[in-house]
Amino acid sequence: MEYRKLGNSDFKISAIVYGAWAIGGWMWGGTERKDAIDAIKVSYDLGVTSIDTAPAYGQGLSEEIVGEAIKNIPRDKIQILTKYGLRWDTQQGEFFFTSKGNNGEDVNMNRYSGKDGVIYECEKSLRRLNTDYIDLYQIHWNDPTTPIEETMEAVARLIEQGKVRYAGVCNYNVDQMKQAEKVLTLVSNQVPFSMVNRKIEDELVPHCIKNNKSILAYSPLQKGLLTGKIYPGYKFNEGDHRPNDKYFSEENINSINSFLAKIKYIAERKNISLAQVAIRWTIDRLGITTALVGARNAQQAEQNAKAIDVTLSKEEIDFINKNLYEVNIV
Repeated sequence: MEYRKLGNSDFKISAIVYGAWAIGGWMWGGTERKDAIDAIKVSYDLGVTSIDTAPAYGQGLSEEIVGEAIKNIPRDKIQILTKYGLRWDTQQGEFFFTSKGNNGEDVNMNRYSGKDGVIYECEKSLRRLNTDYIDLYQIHWNDPTTPIEETMEAVARLIEQGKVRYAGVCNYNVDQMKQAEKVLTLVSNQVPFSMVNRKIEDELVPHCIKNNKSILAYSPLQKGLLTGKIYPGYKFNEGDHRPNDKYFSEENINSINSFLAKIKYIAERKNISLAQVAIRWTIDRLGITTALVGARNAQQAEQNAKAIDVTLSKEEIDFINKNLYEVNIV
């Protein structure tokens, strides 16, 4: 495994991070707890020492599963990345969207990151994760009802108290990052990025490179589309959010699969999967520090972790990039 520093800190995380959204079940059609725990343990055994989770993922379930999976691992051998600011248990802040809980009930998600809320969420996360500190604490989404400075002051206090080691953000634009840094130093920004979703390369990547901030790429497999296993008419479990995602329209699935058919020979001659090609391409991309990849069972976790062993030549990367320009997402 490769380990990379976040920003200009001495804090290192694995180049492939275990993404724990799906194991919370929320928006992914349920979860199998034992399979999820096995996936985390296999990931760790293969060098994936960093785990990214959030309270919102299953309304606490993902963090609980992570806490259970890592309870016998020395705390200094693993890096816990979690979040705050996306709430289902308060009317405060701004309404974001309505979802379904793991029991099928309607759940209203609010963006709230007032100082009291940040402190409260941290204490809850520490208990669910069964730990004394969080390595990287990240705002999940910006809360328009709370000044960014207030939010970051709360995180700064948590750092002073030793409950948080480093501060990061998620889904922030350049201006929001600059505002946050008036209060404390950010080491990272976690944003969506994949072969077929490269919007951050216009402004955010140049800013982060110039200012030595890390980018944690989430959804590097575009929620499964870049595995080559999704096709028009694919049947998802009840409660899975992907059928409503624009990338999963029939037109976009066909466009992406046409691209994958062109690069499939790269995977075949290396005896690897398309997913492994996509993961390696992502962590080799300029400005990208790490890729967050989910796994719901040990087999998926092993395949993801072994993407670190893949080598893509300059010619192969150039061929991939050339054909990416023909992918038309509508």
